[in-house]
Order: sequence, then structure tokens, then C-alpha cells
Amino acid sequence: MEQIPSTENTEAQAARPGRKRYADVPLAEKLAVITAWLEEHKAERIVSLNLTEQGGFADALLVLTAGSMRHAQSLADGVAALCHERNYEYLRVEGYEAGQWILVDLNDIVINIFLEPVRELYRLEALWGQSPARAAAGPGGEASA
Repeated sequence: MEQIPSTENTEAQAARPGRKRYADVPLAEKLAVITAWLEEHKAERIVSLNLTEQGGFADALLVLTAGSMRHAQSLADGVAALCHERNYEYLRVEGYEAGQWILVDLNDIVINIFLEPVRELYRLEALWGQSPARAAAGPGGEASA
């Protein structure tokens, strides 16, 4: 069966209700915006791991520490609001109720919000082959890869 190409303008298709368009922002810029927001909201020991060469589920992984369960939940809520405001893709959140390790999935970026004991237990930075000691330290002691 032959398909007849649509004569509708692609912009009109994208503007149609029910269709969602996400901001086409380079990964580095999106990471900078999210990291700056997290720093402003007192996230600690922020580490950014570049996974583009690893292939797989995401292009970048952010690992950070929250001071309490309530702080971790607040950071997760704030990232969701930031994504909505900036029109970044936001897929889901896991671990919100327990608040020990909250994972926020933005499709190309996965944010891991830990309480300190849980972060030390799992040591994701070491798992991905980039310990904070090997990562370049930024202002305030944050490290990034």
C-alpha cells in the first residue's frame, strides 16, 4: 500500500494538542543549568559523569548528596519543576517515598539524589570508573567529569 505524504506543516503538527515538544538544548548546557540549580538549593558533593562513550541508558549521570530525606525530596520536586519550566524532558522519579536514594530520569540525564550513608554504600562514582578523586573539583568542592 502506498503512503501519501502529509501536506500538513510539521510545526502545525507539533503545536497540535496532545503533542509534546521538548527543548532542544545541548547536553552541556542542560547539565550546567541543572547543576547550578542544585548548587543554589544546597545539594552537596555534586559529581557529573559523562556516559556518552559508555553507551546505553543515558548520556550523563549526576550524583549528589542531600542533607535529609526531606531535602532529597525537595531537590527531586525542584528538578521536576525546573524541567517543566525549561521544557526539558522528564520521564519519572523512583525512590521518592523512602527518600534515601531518589532517582530522577530526564532521559538523557539521570540524577541520583542520595543521603550520605547510602551514597557511601553504593559508591556510583567508583562503579562508573570515575572516583571523585579522579574527577576535576569545581568551586565549593563539587567534582565534575
